[in-house]
Amino acid sequence: MACFIATAVEAAVVTVIEKRVEKKEIEKVHLDAENTKSNKLPLGQKIKWLRNLLLGGSFLLAFEHIWHGEVVPYFPFLTAAANAEDRLQMLKEMALVGGGMMLLVTAVWGLMLLVSHMIEKRGQEENTAEE
Repeated sequence: MACFIATAVEAAVVTVIEKRVEKKEIEKVHLDAENTKSNKLPLGQKIKWLRNLLLGGSFLLAFEHIWHGEVVPYFPFLTAAANAEDRLQMLKEMALVGGGMMLLVTAVWGLMLLVSHMIEKRGQEENTAEE
């Protein structure tokens, strides 16, 4: 019913974190005169991956809920919010399903970071072997 809201909220929080990290990375580049060449992706880019995963999943889920008539263009927007019994069920779904999806998407992102780290490490080893 409203599980997409949980991932959208996490995406909003991640977006704020991403902007702060990118700002600090830009300041660091300006302060660091001897910017050495590195094969590492900046942290801001990696956080952007998480944001995109969360927003994409949230958008698809919202579309699915609209398709099934669970989200409507008039107040209260969520059909489950019309009565108290359905509201309780909606909040449970947001906590269980939405929370589970948040954890799964974040775990997939963690695996992406692990693979990225392994690729970066292999690239650094090849660069040191060439020198």
